[in-house]
Amino acid sequence: MKTVAFHTLGCKVNTYETEAMQQLMESAGYKCVEFTKRADVYIINTCSVTNIADRKSRQMLHRARKMNEDAIVVAAGCYVESAKDKIDEDLSIDIIVGNNNKNDIVNIINEYLQDKIKNKFIIDINKETEYEEFNISKINDHTRAFIKVQDGCNQFCSYCIIPFTRGRVRSRKMENIIDEVKNLSASGYKEIVLTGIHLSSYGVDFLDESYNKRMEKLTQTEESDEEFVTKNELLCLIENIANIEGIERVRIGSLEPRIIQENFIRSLSKIDKFCPHFHLSLQSGCDKTLKSMNRKYTADEFYEGVKLIRKYFASPAVTTDIIVGFPGETKKDFEESRAFVEKVKFYETHIFPYSIREGTKAANMPQVDGNEKVQRANILNEINLKNQKEFRTSRIGKEDELLCEEIFIKDGIEYFTGYTKEYVKVAVLNSDLKTNDVVSGRIVDFLTDDILLLEKS
Repeated sequence: MKTVAFHTLGCKVNTYETEAMQQLMESAGYKCVEFTKRADVYIINTCSVTNIADRKSRQMLHRARKMNEDAIVVAAGCYVESAKDKIDEDLSIDIIVGNNNKNDIVNIINEYLQDKIKNKFIIDINKETEYEEFNISKINDHTRAFIKVQDGCNQFCSYCIIPFTRGRVRSRKMENIIDEVKNLSASGYKEIVLTGIHLSSYGVDFLDESYNKRMEKLTQTEESDEEFVTKNELLCLIENIANIEGIERVRIGSLEPRIIQENFIRSLSKIDKFCPHFHLSLQSGCDKTLKSMNRKYTADEFYEGVKLIRKYFASPAVTTDIIVGFPGETKKDFEESRAFVEKVKFYETHIFPYSIREGTKAANMPQVDGNEKVQRANILNEINLKNQKEFRTSRIGKEDELLCEEIFIKDGIEYFTGYTKEYVKVAVLNSDLKTNDVVSGRIVDFLTDDILLLEKS
């Protein structure tokens, strides 16, 4: 039996695609082994979000070649797309697979085995309009099932290469998603996480002229909740998944702030299985910087969205991403952004010192000193740690639930840990529990600095 090893860099979309490719290879008779082992085929699903990601992708490709000189080394994904003009020169690579050819991985490898000639399978991703359909029946090493529902991005933020490596928005047919979720539910998964390159754009490519006319008519009248559901494809998808037997939680990945409108949030609040964890990518709390980033909202508009979420959900988790030291960000700009972060009181803030990405507009803008970026990141991190503790403390005394994921031992006592719907890590005494059990109770205290203790009902 031939062996294949995978290595994934980057986002949850890449992780999903690797899972799908792995199942395709297993169906073709390959045995999957760890990437550190000697294998007949190495498939590296690459990332290109930063120059550092490019370098890591190259390193993993070269490492695969060193582990077995006779192996077939496959470079797949975003680095392939961003470096397609020079990747041919890399002698470590046998097969090059772009972002909309991964579902044909078995045939691609078989073709190479016939002629042993270096092959390149890259389409013009920026002209591609068809969603690359995958289907998975299991998720390795995860309690939650991440489901890719959308690919591509039309936003063109000035710091981001993704629209050039992933192409334009392409959405997966809802019926295919529902079928996959039903299969995963039958396999025991209780929590579904919807993910995509720009999740808020799910379904925009489905819109036709009649659909647009219907939307225009509805916005001119006082619409009912049912009418609104037909207008928003993402909301409709969430509702349909929540109705699948066996699914107890539906969680969503990162959202574009502009999707946070009252009808959308009000409708979500009526879905009992929806997890009130909203990750809204802010990037900066300074309007000048947001404009330079080509983000299409202001800080005030973002804050209005957060207030809407908190209006309809009792204690939602609102998390975000912030870039510090973006080209042209002055100390005054940073202070404005810092003050905004303090005002919003995010549960978690993921802080990224700006990293140059060749091929983007921001790469040619005036750069901020590296030490200054580190200092700014440290300032925001202190605020983040304070906000995290405050949010966790606010959960104490409340009724809650966790989805059991893994065993955790403290002071000789065995607990099962998992996450609440708000994605707060919680532990409960292990009393014949098992993975994927949902346990309800009352949060009584901190077990560790970042794990809360739930007392079972």
